[in-house]
Amino acid sequence: MQHIHLTTTKKEDQYKELYQQLISILEGERDIIARMATICSAIKEAFDFYWIGFYRVDGDELVAGPYIGTLGCLRIKKGKGVCGTCWQNETTIVVKDVHQFPGHIACSSASKSEIVVPVFDKNKSIIAVLDIDSNEYAQFDEEDKTGLEKIVELVVP
Repeated sequence: MQHIHLTTTKKEDQYKELYQQLISILEGERDIIARMATICSAIKEAFDFYWIGFYRVDGDELVAGPYIGTLGCLRIKKGKGVCGTCWQNETTIVVKDVHQFPGHIACSSASKSEIVVPVFDKNKSIIAVLDIDSNEYAQFDEEDKTGLEKIVELVVP
């Protein structure tokens, strides 16, 4: 059994270490769902965020994929909430206070801040989004954005 082991306390370097460890862990794995599940577990082990999961594109909706945390929303329409807006705009969204985000979908009352990162396939089409919630306000910043955008590149082999 493998474990994530970060040797630094600087967040930017933690993401770099996590990325390198994930490259090794995911080596040879071709299944996208297995890769998503492993990425969720690795992020949870490294950072212990409240909720970590993928929503996969299915027609005009996002459907719940692998996740770790309390029960999540099963389906989200394009343009709705943080995840649907990320998908529609094809860009990462960092929300310091989810209660201030217009149209926020409250899957859990414990969530206070959120980051949602689009996952692109090799043709630059969005196939999923990575959604991470924190039970602390203003948990996520540019370092998280940069680090997670790099990590989601590992979803598609």
